[in-house]
Amino acid sequence: MKKIEVLSPCGGFDSVVAAVRSGADAVYLGSKEFSARAGAENFDDAQLHKAVAYCHVRGVKVYLTLNTIIFDSELEAVKSLIISAAKADVDALIVQNMGVATLAKRIAPELPLHASTQMSIHSPSGAKLLWELGFKRVVLARELSRGEIKQIAESCPIELEVFVHGALCMSVSGQCYFSAMIGSRSGNRGRCAQTCRLPFSVGGKGGYALSLKDNSIIDKIRDLESIGVCSAKIEGRLKRPEYVAAATKACVESRDNGSVSAQTQYHLDGVFSRTGFTDGYYTSKRGYEMFGYRKKEDVVSATPKLLGEIRASYKDEPKRLSLTAVFTASLGKKARLSVSDGVRTACAESETICETAVNKPLNREICLSQLTKTGGTPYNIDSIEIRLGENLSLPVSILNKLRRDALEALSAQRSVWHNYKINEVDIDIPRAHTAASMTTRGRFTSTKLGSAFKSLSLCYVPFDSSADEINRLIDEGFCVGVEIPRSLFSREDKVREKLEELRECGVTDALCNNLAAVYIAKETGLRIHGGFGLNFTNTLDLRWAEEYGFEDTELSFELKLSQIRNLGADIPRGIISFGYLPVMLTRNCPNKSAGISCKTCGGRSEMTDRLGKSFIFYCDGNSVEILNTAPLYEREAIENDSTIDFEVLRFSVENSVENVEKMSDLPRLNLNNKEITHGLYQRGVK
Repeated sequence: MKKIEVLSPCGGFDSVVAAVRSGADAVYLGSKEFSARAGAENFDDAQLHKAVAYCHVRGVKVYLTLNTIIFDSELEAVKSLIISAAKADVDALIVQNMGVATLAKRIAPELPLHASTQMSIHSPSGAKLLWELGFKRVVLARELSRGEIKQIAESCPIELEVFVHGALCMSVSGQCYFSAMIGSRSGNRGRCAQTCRLPFSVGGKGGYALSLKDNSIIDKIRDLESIGVCSAKIEGRLKRPEYVAAATKACVESRDNGSVSAQTQYHLDGVFSRTGFTDGYYTSKRGYEMFGYRKKEDVVSATPKLLGEIRASYKDEPKRLSLTAVFTASLGKKARLSVSDGVRTACAESETICETAVNKPLNREICLSQLTKTGGTPYNIDSIEIRLGENLSLPVSILNKLRRDALEALSAQRSVWHNYKINEVDIDIPRAHTAASMTTRGRFTSTKLGSAFKSLSLCYVPFDSSADEINRLIDEGFCVGVEIPRSLFSREDKVREKLEELRECGVTDALCNNLAAVYIAKETGLRIHGGFGLNFTNTLDLRWAEEYGFEDTELSFELKLSQIRNLGADIPRGIISFGYLPVMLTRNCPNKSAGISCKTCGGRSEMTDRLGKSFIFYCDGNSVEILNTAPLYEREAIENDSTIDFEVLRFSVENSVENVEKMSDLPRLNLNNKEITHGLYQRGVK
């Protein structure tokens, strides 16, 4: 069994050094643009080349994050970044959206693709879809248990990467819109304002209902390895190099020794935490103990003394690479030194020839002493063969230069691993899409629908609706589709079985908000309608959906209307124009932060922020959907829009839909005297 990789976060070059010297097998880092950690120092083109060369020389891989949603206006810049990454010889691109993935495959087909955790992959079908599309690895959602990870590992050969230490977002990554809705700082653009770390109260109790302790399953690394995980990932590109060093060293010790030393654990605990750590997701112990926030004692624990101790642990370059060498010197010829790592061999020659010694001749001891000095490099010359002629003169300065030149030549060879082929690619964005006419759809939380909704082109109802209710709706003249859950943790088999049953009733359409749902819908022969959770934001995303077989798709509600109107591709597209938009999809329930039992909430609860605004959330026992405080109303702005094929009326908290008898009742249904929002369609996101 291959040893699990320790993968470390690097927000700047100082962290690269800290990670590599602490034993990392690979690092991941972001460019100045299109990184899900836009607040980190990140790397420009020259710094990226420098980082890759530094790591490759030392046998360490480099993965570049290109894991944000992308707009059409940015595609040329994305193209340039992919080319730069290929030229820099990175070992993989970590991407969030399918448009970027397809573009990368066209530009550098040999450059491996890793699916970011922003793709929200949390079940076997999502991993299978990506494997079939040619992805090499998937970074799994952090909310998975051991059993769920094992099930995914057994489902297909794709490599699995799992977070073992660092911050836990309350929301499933890629499904958080809270920061964007409040202040236009999109988590899907790497600019999250960390809304979840602010006070939110539930059940009338103050607290931090959306703030989780940091994840730490470093002690489970060998277990992860045993169930098929190939990479143990540390979160923290926004954190200091000392944190990177401490976490990396702890992971290496756990993997190699089966435990973490007391000193390393002391460093890890002190450098950063939020009232300690949790392994609640991995061990399936979700609840009150997982919640925590950063207190004063957590901040002051990272003392100058502690940080100094950690820096001292990686101040010297470890000799991680063993070399053999051959030195040859003979009268009238140039001296020559060759060094080899067992795969590559590099040579250097002196600029002058060897002459007869006038005084003290060159001897073996001097050669050994000078040629094996490798301080400041990652190399150690384990053995050297010295072929030395008699009575030769060669200055020590020439021996030193030979050593430096030979090692530099070897490093130059070791820095390039791939030599990717790079294709010339034009990004052709045709004129904006034109819709034949706009239709209206509805998304509902039950099958109790008023007669007015018979005029809708599609009515999405829950996947677990009874066959009798589905048959009734169809008989009454409703055009019925089903919504596959955004959360599929441990319930793919149940969902698949239910979809087969409903297909027998005549249901042909499925709303799919994640890649696993897309795969299941296609597998069961249902027409695929993309949902907002797929985060489609550019023309290349839409082209991929069309090629994969989608009937149509909702667009991300992080797009401005002006951006929507300029999107190309032929596939029909629509937007949510009405309803309470989901701002988070979570696996842990906010009620648990206050010790509120699942038996008492009835599946519907509210939380309150520090300004007194209420947010409704629903729990189905599998996950929680938190809704925005104000309902969206954008119907009038798109009434005569020729680029949008359909609008979606999203009903979730409204309790009177079964009494709606005419469509004219809809414009302000349940919105009288309420604050409304236009969402992000007018202001957009950063």
